Amino acid sequence: MLVYPKIDPIAFSIGPLSVHWYGITYLVAFILFMLLGRWHIRRRPDLAWTPQQLDDLLFYGVLGVILGGRLGEVLFYQPGYYFSHPAEIIAVWKGGMSFHGGFLGVLAAMWFWGRRHGKGFWEVTDFIAPLVPTGLAAGRVGNFINGELWGRVASADLPWAMVFPHVDPLPRHPSQFYQMAGEGLLLFAILWWYSRKPRPLRATSAVFLIGYGVLRFAAEFFRTPDPGIFTWITPDITTAQWLCVPMVVIGIVLLVKAQPDPAR
Repeated sequence: MLVYPKIDPIAFSIGPLSVHWYGITYLVAFILFMLLGRWHIRRRPDLAWTPQQLDDLLFYGVLGVILGGRLGEVLFYQPGYYFSHPAEIIAVWKGGMSFHGGFLGVLAAMWFWGRRHGKGFWEVTDFIAPLVPTGLAAGRVGNFINGELWGRVASADLPWAMVFPHVDPLPRHPSQFYQMAGEGLLLFAILWWYSRKPRPLRATSAVFLIGYGVLRFAAEFFRTPDPGIFTWITPDITTAQWLCVPMVVIGIVLLVKAQPDPAR
């Protein structure tokens, strides 16, 4: 059985400025996006993207991730707490970023960027879909360092079961690493392989929606459920799982519609 190593959330300080590990993982996510994006441009010249467009797109994406992720945490998971403590809404360095909120924020940012630069919405989302999962993986490392989003109680016989002393003395699934491996590394491998050659418009975006939705839905069975706005429906299905259902449904519809017409 493993024991969670208490990690100082502050990586280092320079005078009065403290740099948090959580912020560093976001920086790593953005750097990976840039590196993989340039690689993707080189291997798929038919996409007609430039490094300059990628740089500009990242700026919009960062705003979408941070604003959408935080608003999603506030509105989907803990509205009562944050409305009672409004000053905490801006304390993003303490953790608390909703993927589904960040996802919606990025979609809005990509739509706005596409309108300004003459690229269609699905053209943009198909391009960025393979670049996103490694950032999700980096974020889960940040969750582990912060000692948050721990897993459900596990059998003491599970070799990698971990005790989080700041929670209780029970062995738990290190669900942060499950999600890092699933919706991070595995989803990246699937999308990177799938996008290696031309696909119908919307198809790559559809695979992302289906893949993330399924993998996150599965991971929730090992993660301690977060309180959320849908917990009143059933205690057996978490808020995140409810939010994943429309992702999968929309992804399936998009994938079907994206297939080339066999009659042509």
